[in-house]
Formats: sequence, C-alpha cells, structure tokens
Amino acid sequence: MHIPGQVKFLVCVDSSEECKAALRFACMRSKNSKGQVCILYVVEPNDLQHFAGVEKLMKKEAEDEAYRVLSELKEATMNEFNIEIETIVSYGIKYNKIVDLINEDKTISILVLGAAPEGKGTNDLINRFSTGLTNSIHIPLTIVPGNLSNDELEKIT
Repeated sequence: MHIPGQVKFLVCVDSSEECKAALRFACMRSKNSKGQVCILYVVEPNDLQHFAGVEKLMKKEAEDEAYRVLSELKEATMNEFNIEIETIVSYGIKYNKIVDLINEDKTISILVLGAAPEGKGTNDLINRFSTGLTNSIHIPLTIVPGNLSNDELEKIT
C-alpha cells in the first residue's frame, strides 16, 4: 500500500551506464523523500531453444550475470548512499516482467529507466513504455539520460 510521503522507485537494471545513472537518480530521490528503491534485473529468454544443452548453459550464465550485477549495484548503493535496496531477478520478457511487478507490488510509485545517450539499448524499452504508458502501468515513468553526471543528478533530485 502506498503511504503518502513514501515513494518506492522501481529501476530496471543491467550492466549499462544508463541503468547506473537511473539507479543513482532513484537513490538520490529516495534519500530526499525518505523513500525506497527496488532494482529489477530481467533475464530474457534466448533464441537457441533447439540446442537444449547450450540453452541451459546460456541461461545459467545469464543468471550468474544478473546476480553479479545486482550484488555490485547493491554494494555500490550502500557505499554511496547508505541505503538498503530491494533486489529482484525475474525471467521472461523485460517489458512484461516490469508491468507484472508494478501490478503485483502496489507500493511501487515511480518507474525509473535510463536512456542510452547513443540512442540504442534500453531505449527500446523506453519507447515501448512511453507509447503505451497508460495502457500498461498507472504510475509515472521517469526517464534519466545515461550521460548525466552526479552533479547534474544532484541538481534535479
């Protein structure tokens, strides 16, 4: 349940710089609003399902990468902001998993996504949310340019 004055930011992450910028933004906003931060890493299916052994190995490698990234981000967040963050690993299509989590966890107040400065990568996800925002989720979407410095982030949080 959403409590006025307590905002929960959901940040979908991977190892990209734009995701790190989005997480820093969410953490800064969280500290200023006494809110919470949840980071979601989605392991997406691959296209090699007809090679079961290879697919299983690739899935394991992707899982290991997800837990490694979440661990590093959680540690960096604790060191820089002194806040605990919730971490979640999910399996499936990134867009669908974000929508599912927002619909399941009614305490999530704002979705924060990082935008790749060169115009690719996570921007596909941003395009999907921004074109169908009111059909898929009923919370604000914040898009953070991935090339913002900490000083620039501090000015806007």
